[in-house]
Amino acid sequence: MRAEFYKSIVTALFVGFAFVGNPLPAAAADLGIMTSGPSAVGRCSEIVFICENGRSYPLCPIAVSVVGEVVTASLYTGHRGATHVRMIPMGVGYRYAGRGVWLDGFRENALLNFGKNSQIACTIQHS
Repeated sequence: MRAEFYKSIVTALFVGFAFVGNPLPAAAADLGIMTSGPSAVGRCSEIVFICENGRSYPLCPIAVSVVGEVVTASLYTGHRGATHVRMIPMGVGYRYAGRGVWLDGFRENALLNFGKNSQIACTIQHS
């Protein structure tokens, strides 16, 4: 009985330290691609990935959170047409994944992956 009591006290302390003791909380810009807000839904020119292969890949938001984070979108990849991508929560940075395509990034830098063996470095251009 006493051991369970002490265990619950220690657990409560660790949870308290986890919430209070985080010196660098992640900002919203670190967790997903930001837009101008819910009015950005359907606009394909606001977020464009400019990649090292010389191509541009526009991201068209489908759903945007209240703070302006893109939650789901269509990523136009050229020959494949549009791919539906969805944000996957990460600790730091963002990942948007769809069928055979995913984006990993932090702020303005991203890596566009077409399967396991094809990776392209990109930067985000906001209009």
